[in-house]
Amino acid sequence: MSGAPAPLRDVAIIGGGCYGSFYAGQLLTACRRGGLTVRRILVVDHDAQCAGARLTGCELVVSDWAGFLRGFLDAEPPAPGQPDDAVVPSPLMPHLMAGWLAETAAHRWPDRAIALLPPEQPLGSPYDTVGPDGTRYVSFADWICPTHCIEPLVCPMIRAPRTWEMSEALASYTAGLARRRPTAGPALFTTRHHAYGVGMFGAGEIRASRATVLAAGAAHATVDVVVGTISACHGAVSLLRIGAPRGGPPD
Repeated sequence: MSGAPAPLRDVAIIGGGCYGSFYAGQLLTACRRGGLTVRRILVVDHDAQCAGARLTGCELVVSDWAGFLRGFLDAEPPAPGQPDDAVVPSPLMPHLMAGWLAETAAHRWPDRAIALLPPEQPLGSPYDTVGPDGTRYVSFADWICPTHCIEPLVCPMIRAPRTWEMSEALASYTAGLARRRPTAGPALFTTRHHAYGVGMFGAGEIRASRATVLAAGAAHATVDVVVGTISACHGAVSLLRIGAPRGGPPD
């Protein structure tokens, strides 16, 4: 990334263990060296004694992740041109963003069946499997990636240009599903390198994903929405099914 990254409002790091404390330390270093401007760095963990709690310069939020995100992701957007919020996900967390969108849909349409379903159709990437929680985990890497890789245009493992992009693959995947049954999206939370080796997705994309779900449900018929928390190379994918209103068109 050339030049200094855009200033941020609040950055929420999900998890205060080994990954979260590393990310927090990197962001604090970036701030000290003038490579990043933020209002607050929040470390979110249920354990008040987690490794992130020992870092000076961060604010520890003792909470379960889903409970914290309900408030954080519903925050009012800033004025135009002002810094916005961002989320640093943990590579080990469940598919929290799909859960948040499911809660959003359930709150918007209390009379409709809302469910997160395992995507049955494979994406076709080298790594493609459904986990015990029903999330489909996909990756274009059939190797072990370097720790904290920022996914540059030249892949450090194959030493050649990276020819894949998960967001494009999921757009094609969604179009294929839509040929079988009503499917919208994808609603994506895309982690990109921001500063000092730390990837995050911005609140603007969070709001756009929520708008995608609300627009899909506005048709008053059963519809699936492809939801992905992704990077350029990897992803966690779920299907959010919004049922028809009572008395509406059948599935």
